[in-house]
Amino acid sequence: MNKLEDLLARKRTLLADGATGTNLFDMGLTSGDPPEEWNLTEPDKIRALHRGFVEAGADIILTNSFGANRHRLKLHKLEGRVHDLNAAAGRLAREVAEGSGREVLVGGSIGPTGELFAPLGALTHEEAVDTFREQAEGLKAGGVDVLWVETMSAAEEMRAGAEAAAAVGMPFVVTASFDTAGKTMMGLGPTGLGALTAGFACTPVAYGSNCGVGASDLLAAVLEITAAYPEAVVVAKANCGIPVIRGDEVVYTGTPELMGDYARLAMDAGVRIIGGCCGTSFGHLAAMRQALDAHETGARPTVEEIVARLGPLVSPPAAPAPDGEGGGRRRARRRG
Repeated sequence: MNKLEDLLARKRTLLADGATGTNLFDMGLTSGDPPEEWNLTEPDKIRALHRGFVEAGADIILTNSFGANRHRLKLHKLEGRVHDLNAAAGRLAREVAEGSGREVLVGGSIGPTGELFAPLGALTHEEAVDTFREQAEGLKAGGVDVLWVETMSAAEEMRAGAEAAAAVGMPFVVTASFDTAGKTMMGLGPTGLGALTAGFACTPVAYGSNCGVGASDLLAAVLEITAAYPEAVVVAKANCGIPVIRGDEVVYTGTPELMGDYARLAMDAGVRIIGGCCGTSFGHLAAMRQALDAHETGARPTVEEIVARLGPLVSPPAAPAPDGEGGGRRRARRRG
């Protein structure tokens, strides 16, 4: 049993951390600059990020390594420092976790390569596996407890992440972003994610959804997963409300009260690991901690109840065509 499985066996619900980029921008990160470089140049700020989430009550903190793979780093001429940046990310988070005075796990964040797979693009399966393996080796050297493959859209990339985790002998978690009419950008639906994991090179400890277009949409997606796979350990890590553009900034509309309600609804939906993604501050996470600690699991919510409490779906699934229209085919997916 790995550390995440052990902690899940002892606690009904775990609280994962909140946003990395949003909070680093508040600390002075400039748009367009790679946040991963701060693991080496601004380590105190990265420690402060992790410490803020630990003090807010997080059981799991994710490393500042989302884009620390060779393909994304080459945009900043840092592709030769994959190992150093990931190892530093792991060490900084590990240091904060061990200094917390309680049990806090470290997840090694691995985001998409940003490349398209052949034949649409040039990325091969073998190169994707090697890309993620290189990153995973650095995170393992830095002392992470579990690899956290997140914000995925393509099934091929998720399979590659699983193979990389198996290659380095690490447990892993995988989450997808269902941001396009209830599916990922590459067309994978929530229940499809559960079916996909059965064919992975190693079985994920947990799987679910993160990021996307709003808390309501994400909860609608995980409802499908928990209904189809009631024994699965499911992850929900929603954005803090809905992103809106105000001037030159992207602002997230979620209040601490809304994120607390989101956490309660996620718990009622059968989610075992609950956290926040873009826009989620230390204050939002503290409200989620308080909500989870005080909440007794209630009736499983419906999508209608989620919408009534958190707001409308931003990108709802397309409805099936009525009989006689289009031969039963689904209508084209739309943005809500």
